Amino acid sequence: MAQILDGKALASKIQAELRDRIQSLQPRIGRPPGLAVLMVGDNPASAAYVRNKERACAAIGMTSFGQHLPADSAFETLAGIIQDLNQDNRIDGILVQLPLPGNLDAVALLQQISPEKDADGLHPVNLGHLLRGEAGLRSCTPAG
Repeated sequence: MAQILDGKALASKIQAELRDRIQSLQPRIGRPPGLAVLMVGDNPASAAYVRNKERACAAIGMTSFGQHLPADSAFETLAGIIQDLNQDNRIDGILVQLPLPGNLDAVALLQQISPEKDADGLHPVNLGHLLRGEAGLRSCTPAG
């Protein structure tokens, strides 16, 4: 028998649960969780996706640290930003918005993210855990 899933109701329920978890965590960690999102270039679909991530963070009480960089940004510049975010104690998760402009090696950039802060679960360490069926960070699609 088919069952209809009300996506909006489920999303509201998950957001409420996340808000409650964040409120209970804040006294222990002394700050809201932080998500850094790096977007390179002017892809309209990516820009809309990043805006939605920022809104979602605000809705559940997370801090969003977005950085928008020009399409001609150098790999070294982005790698340096990622290294700084890896060291920033306010940042719990890092996302590099894909796709990247053709001049950048996405795989090499994703490898710069600390596996513990890899919010998309695309670092080779996290992909290895996924492949082996081990606990770890997951990309949204396999987690869904």
